[in-house]
Amino acid sequence: MSLTSFLIYCIIATITPGPTNIVILSTVHRFGSKKAMEYTYGATLGLGLLLMISATLNTWLIAYLPKIMVVMQIIGTLYMLYLAYLIYRMDVSKAVSNQAASFWSGIMMQFLNPKVVLYSLTVIPAFILPHYSSSSARICGIAVVTLIGFLAFLTWVLFGAMFKTFLLKHKRIVNICMALSLAYAAIMIWL
Repeated sequence: MSLTSFLIYCIIATITPGPTNIVILSTVHRFGSKKAMEYTYGATLGLGLLLMISATLNTWLIAYLPKIMVVMQIIGTLYMLYLAYLIYRMDVSKAVSNQAASFWSGIMMQFLNPKVVLYSLTVIPAFILPHYSSSSARICGIAVVTLIGFLAFLTWVLFGAMFKTFLLKHKRIVNICMALSLAYAAIMIWL
């Protein structure tokens, strides 16, 4: 296994804008870093769970991949469009309750996020399983990939916190841009 290729793939796949990262940025913008970290912990746990499922059930998933992927694309796209709508409709003149981005919604987002599902279906089978057959190697691989994911999510929290003043000054424009980015990510699933 090429460690360099593995690390590059993991970093690029997790740090590039996607639904989870956009929600993290939006959460920092709306509720602050503490609430975004709560969501980030949930997203990290969700990513780790998906990786474990992928590593454990890889053979079964490949046999049924086309059926699973169509269902995940539909559910994921609808969920992402719903999130985009919520971000767009957000009334920036009123305080919003802190229920939007929770630990549990972070976990749920990972299971409905086609980018993360596809990532978890490819990273362990492509880089770990062909080269290592032991349970400890799979566990170590899952731990490393989950840690990289957490660090990528944390980067988005820090980015949001650093630019919070700017984001608060331009709330409406930021919300529209984030909603459009999320809608674009949802549409790109089908292209």
